[in-house]
Amino acid sequence: MTERDLLTRVLACNLDMEKTLVSQVMSYPLIKICPPFEIREAARTMINKKGRLVVFVCGNLAGIITASDLIREMPESPESSLVVDDFMTKKIVSVNEDETVLDVAALMGKKRVGSVIVSRDKTPAGIFTERDLLSTFIVQSRPLDTPVGAACTAPLKTAPAGISIHEAAKIMAAQHIRRLPLIKKKKIAEIITARDLVEAYAK
Repeated sequence: MTERDLLTRVLACNLDMEKTLVSQVMSYPLIKICPPFEIREAARTMINKKGRLVVFVCGNLAGIITASDLIREMPESPESSLVVDDFMTKKIVSVNEDETVLDVAALMGKKRVGSVIVSRDKTPAGIFTERDLLSTFIVQSRPLDTPVGAACTAPLKTAPAGISIHEAAKIMAAQHIRRLPLIKKKKIAEIITARDLVEAYAK
Protein backbone atom coordinates (compact mmCIF):
# COMPACT_ATOMS: atom_id res chain seq x y z
CA MET A 1 0.00 0.00 0.00
CA THR A 2 1.44 3.40 -1.00
CA GLU A 3 0.72 6.99 0.03
CA ARG A 4 -1.19 7.36 -3.26
CA ASP A 5 -3.39 4.37 -2.37
CA LEU A 6 -4.23 6.05 0.92
CA LEU A 7 -5.24 9.24 -0.88
CA THR A 8 -7.14 7.91 -3.86
CA ARG A 9 -8.67 4.75 -2.44
CA VAL A 10 -9.36 5.70 1.17
CA LEU A 11 -9.61 9.42 1.92
CA ALA A 12 -10.93 10.52 -1.48
CA CYS A 13 -13.62 7.82 -1.28
CA ASN A 14 -14.50 8.70 2.34
CA LEU A 15 -13.64 5.21 3.61
CA ASP A 16 -13.19 4.65 7.34
CA MET A 17 -9.46 4.16 8.01
CA GLU A 18 -10.26 2.26 11.21
CA LYS A 19 -12.30 -0.35 9.34
CA THR A 20 -10.77 -0.48 5.85
CA LEU A 21 -8.48 -3.47 5.31
CA VAL A 22 -5.13 -3.19 3.53
CA SER A 23 -6.28 -5.95 1.15
CA GLN A 24 -9.08 -3.66 -0.04
CA VAL A 25 -6.78 -0.87 -1.21
CA MET A 26 -3.35 -2.37 -1.89
CA SER A 27 -1.63 -2.09 -5.27
CA TYR A 28 -1.22 -5.32 -7.22
CA PRO A 29 0.11 -7.34 -8.92
CA LEU A 30 3.73 -6.99 -7.81
CA ILE A 31 6.23 -5.90 -10.46
CA LYS A 32 9.05 -8.37 -9.97
CA ILE A 33 12.66 -7.80 -11.06
CA CYS A 34 16.00 -9.50 -10.36
CA PRO A 35 19.13 -7.89 -8.79
CA PRO A 36 21.16 -7.97 -12.06
CA PHE A 37 18.84 -5.36 -13.63
CA GLU A 38 20.70 -2.23 -14.79
CA ILE A 39 19.36 1.13 -13.58
CA ARG A 40 17.99 2.11 -16.99
CA GLU A 41 16.30 -1.24 -17.43
CA ALA A 42 14.71 -0.83 -14.00
CA ALA A 43 13.61 2.71 -14.91
CA ARG A 44 11.98 1.53 -18.13
CA THR A 45 10.22 -1.31 -16.32
CA MET A 46 8.91 1.09 -13.66
CA ILE A 47 7.49 3.48 -16.26
CA ASN A 48 6.07 0.77 -18.53
CA LYS A 49 4.45 -1.16 -15.68
CA LYS A 50 3.41 1.98 -13.76
CA GLY A 51 4.45 0.97 -10.27
CA ARG A 52 7.20 0.30 -7.77
CA LEU A 53 9.56 -2.59 -8.34
CA VAL A 54 9.93 -5.55 -6.01
CA VAL A 55 13.31 -7.30 -6.06
CA PHE A 56 13.29 -11.08 -5.64
CA VAL A 57 16.34 -13.25 -4.97
CA CYS A 58 15.91 -17.01 -5.33
CA GLY A 59 12.15 -16.60 -5.11
CA ASN A 60 12.31 -14.55 -1.89
CA LEU A 61 11.41 -10.88 -1.44
CA ALA A 62 14.66 -8.92 -1.00
CA GLY A 63 13.66 -5.26 -1.38
CA ILE A 64 11.65 -2.55 -3.13
CA ILE A 65 12.86 -0.01 -5.69
CA THR A 66 11.16 3.41 -5.80
CA ALA A 67 11.58 6.39 -8.11
CA SER A 68 13.57 8.13 -5.36
CA ASP A 69 15.97 5.17 -5.21
CA LEU A 70 16.57 5.40 -8.96
CA ILE A 71 17.24 9.14 -9.11
CA ARG A 72 19.80 8.85 -6.28
CA GLU A 73 21.80 6.52 -8.53
CA MET A 74 21.11 8.25 -11.86
CA PRO A 75 24.46 8.41 -13.69
CA GLU A 76 25.65 11.27 -15.86
CA SER A 77 24.70 10.44 -19.44
CA PRO A 78 23.47 12.17 -22.61
CA GLU A 79 19.91 11.51 -21.44
CA SER A 80 20.50 13.11 -18.05
CA SER A 81 21.61 16.37 -19.74
CA LEU A 82 18.06 16.85 -21.08
CA VAL A 83 16.32 19.87 -19.55
CA VAL A 84 13.54 19.40 -17.03
CA ASP A 85 11.16 21.64 -19.01
CA ASP A 86 10.39 18.77 -21.39
CA PHE A 87 9.33 16.40 -18.61
CA MET A 88 7.96 18.48 -15.74
CA THR A 89 4.43 18.03 -14.46
CA LYS A 90 2.10 20.83 -15.50
CA LYS A 91 -0.67 19.90 -13.07
CA ILE A 92 -0.15 22.24 -10.12
CA VAL A 93 -2.80 22.42 -7.41
CA SER A 94 -2.68 25.26 -4.90
CA VAL A 95 -4.57 25.61 -1.62
CA ASN A 96 -4.87 28.29 1.03
CA GLU A 97 -3.04 27.78 4.31
CA ASP A 98 -6.35 27.87 6.24
CA GLU A 99 -7.80 24.74 4.60
CA THR A 100 -7.79 21.61 6.74
CA VAL A 101 -5.50 18.67 6.12
CA LEU A 102 -8.55 16.43 5.64
CA ASP A 103 -10.01 18.65 2.91
CA VAL A 104 -6.63 18.98 1.22
CA ALA A 105 -6.06 15.20 1.34
CA ALA A 106 -9.47 14.59 -0.22
CA LEU A 107 -8.70 17.16 -2.93
CA MET A 108 -5.35 15.51 -3.67
CA GLY A 109 -7.07 12.16 -4.00
CA LYS A 110 -9.73 13.49 -6.35
CA LYS A 111 -7.21 15.41 -8.46
CA ARG A 112 -4.82 12.42 -8.35
CA VAL A 113 -1.83 14.57 -7.39
CA GLY A 114 0.83 13.76 -4.82
CA SER A 115 1.29 17.30 -3.53
CA VAL A 116 -0.22 20.76 -3.30
CA ILE A 117 1.39 24.17 -3.07
CA VAL A 118 0.27 25.94 0.11
CA SER A 119 -0.25 29.68 -0.28
CA ARG A 120 -0.18 32.42 2.34
CA ASP A 121 -1.58 35.79 1.26
CA LYS A 122 -1.67 34.45 -2.32
CA THR A 123 2.08 33.75 -2.18
CA PRO A 124 3.50 30.18 -2.33
CA ALA A 125 4.77 29.44 1.17
CA GLY A 126 5.21 25.67 1.35
CA ILE A 127 4.30 22.26 0.00
CA PHE A 128 2.13 19.51 1.48
CA THR A 129 2.69 16.00 0.15
CA GLU A 130 1.13 12.56 0.48
CA ARG A 131 4.15 11.57 2.57
CA ASP A 132 3.44 14.44 5.01
CA LEU A 133 -0.09 13.12 5.36
CA LEU A 134 1.08 9.59 6.09
CA SER A 135 4.09 10.23 8.35
CA THR A 136 2.87 13.31 10.23
CA PHE A 137 -0.84 12.66 10.57
CA ILE A 138 -1.87 9.06 9.97
CA VAL A 139 1.05 7.43 11.80
CA GLN A 140 0.98 9.90 14.70
CA SER A 141 -2.85 10.08 14.85
CA ARG A 142 -2.81 13.86 14.67
CA PRO A 143 -6.19 15.53 14.04
CA LEU A 144 -6.97 15.97 10.36
CA ASP A 145 -8.79 19.25 11.00
CA THR A 146 -5.37 20.91 11.45
CA PRO A 147 -4.82 23.86 9.05
CA VAL A 148 -2.55 22.70 6.25
CA GLY A 149 -0.43 25.82 6.68
CA ALA A 150 0.74 24.47 10.02
CA ALA A 151 1.54 21.07 8.49
CA CYS A 152 3.25 21.87 5.20
CA THR A 153 6.98 21.78 4.54
CA ALA A 154 8.33 25.32 4.53
CA PRO A 155 10.14 27.25 3.28
CA LEU A 156 9.50 26.00 -0.23
CA LYS A 157 12.54 24.44 -1.92
CA THR A 158 12.70 25.40 -5.60
CA ALA A 159 15.01 25.40 -8.61
CA PRO A 160 15.07 27.40 -11.84
CA ALA A 161 13.36 25.99 -14.91
CA GLY A 162 15.79 24.96 -17.64
CA ILE A 163 18.18 22.91 -15.50
CA SER A 164 19.13 19.40 -16.60
CA ILE A 165 17.39 16.33 -15.24
CA HIS A 166 20.72 15.30 -13.69
CA GLU A 167 20.94 18.62 -11.82
CA ALA A 168 17.34 18.21 -10.66
CA ALA A 169 18.08 14.66 -9.50
CA LYS A 170 21.10 15.85 -7.48
CA ILE A 171 19.07 18.61 -5.80
CA MET A 172 16.23 16.25 -4.93
CA ALA A 173 18.58 13.56 -3.61
CA ALA A 174 20.52 16.07 -1.49
CA GLN A 175 17.34 17.64 -0.08
CA HIS A 176 15.60 14.25 0.39
CA ILE A 177 12.56 15.41 -1.57
CA ARG A 178 10.55 13.81 -4.36
CA ARG A 179 8.99 16.96 -5.82
CA LEU A 180 10.81 20.09 -6.92
CA PRO A 181 8.86 23.25 -7.91
CA LEU A 182 10.48 25.05 -10.84
CA ILE A 183 10.65 28.83 -11.07
CA LYS A 184 10.26 30.81 -14.28
CA LYS A 185 9.90 34.61 -14.29
CA LYS A 186 9.77 34.60 -10.48
CA LYS A 187 6.72 32.32 -10.42
CA ILE A 188 6.21 28.57 -10.02
CA ALA A 189 5.88 27.32 -13.57
CA GLU A 190 5.74 23.56 -13.04
CA ILE A 191 6.82 20.77 -10.70
CA ILE A 192 9.30 18.01 -11.54
CA THR A 193 8.83 14.76 -9.62
CA ALA A 194 11.13 11.81 -9.04
CA ARG A 195 8.92 9.77 -11.35
CA ASP A 196 9.20 12.45 -14.08
CA LEU A 197 13.00 12.14 -13.86
CA VAL A 198 12.85 8.36 -14.08
CA GLU A 199 10.62 8.64 -17.14
CA ALA A 200 13.05 11.07 -18.79
CA TYR A 201 16.01 8.79 -18.10
CA ALA A 202 14.10 5.72 -19.31
CA LYS A 203 13.51 7.10 -22.80
